[in-house]
Amino acid sequence: MIGKPLLFRKVAIIGVGLIGGSIGMAIKKERLAREVVGYSRSHSSVTQALKNGAIDEAAYDIRKALDGADLVIIATPVKTIVQILSTISHSLKRGCIVMDVGSTKSTIVQAAHKELPPYAFFVGCHPLTGSEKKGSVHANAELFHDSICVITPTDKTNNPSKERVKTLWTRVGATVKFIAPADHDKYLAYISHVPHLVAYALMAALPDDGLSLATPGLKDTTRIAASDPELWADICLTNSRNILQALDDVIKYLSSYRKSIVSQDSNNLIENFKKSKTRRDAIS
Repeated sequence: MIGKPLLFRKVAIIGVGLIGGSIGMAIKKERLAREVVGYSRSHSSVTQALKNGAIDEAAYDIRKALDGADLVIIATPVKTIVQILSTISHSLKRGCIVMDVGSTKSTIVQAAHKELPPYAFFVGCHPLTGSEKKGSVHANAELFHDSICVITPTDKTNNPSKERVKTLWTRVGATVKFIAPADHDKYLAYISHVPHLVAYALMAALPDDGLSLATPGLKDTTRIAASDPELWADICLTNSRNILQALDDVIKYLSSYRKSIVSQDSNNLIENFKKSKTRRDAIS
């Protein structure tokens, strides 16, 4: 039986933590590339990725990692992605596809179109999956199964490259949605960014002597408060306008609930809660 053809000859992954390592494992499992090379500024991270089988080869020099790669995946924190785009711009082979997996998109997409040479093709991506854990030690080839991956094309995006990237995500188990970078950032402020802020705020507000009473409900609600603080600080600052709008909208509803509690208006509380429950129940 003849298997599906390789999508890429050499894939270089810059940043081999949870997401980068999981992508490497998934690519290797699905046999999407002949070779997967990993690079990280942390030698221990790339060594761990090699040990875990997330990559075939560990590169301790970024130029070596990029040499001959026909797909480069940047899986680092958002602020670092922009810096890396400038760093790698003169080391890419002609026809190379560059994709990122950052949680905000407008800043990254704009930087990619500015920094990368015309013979390299950028495709912005955001797999909507992950964990509060970090590091390649927690990488998992199944991480993208039954998930959504957003691809954020613009009028400058190369269509054949976009379709190859879509095929990659589909073959590792994700459902692909195409959304403009600005719309992605607007929606993700509500879907992901503000929920993280609320979880952080709730844990900050909880009295110390109440921690021992933490219920499964609290643990579920605040699980994401265990996420990497530096990563989330970068996300907040690179999507600040949308996050501030989403925060204002959430505060508006919280203020309304507070007013109803002060006035002992049970009917208003129930009506508002019913509306929210209906919307929550509609999420498949």
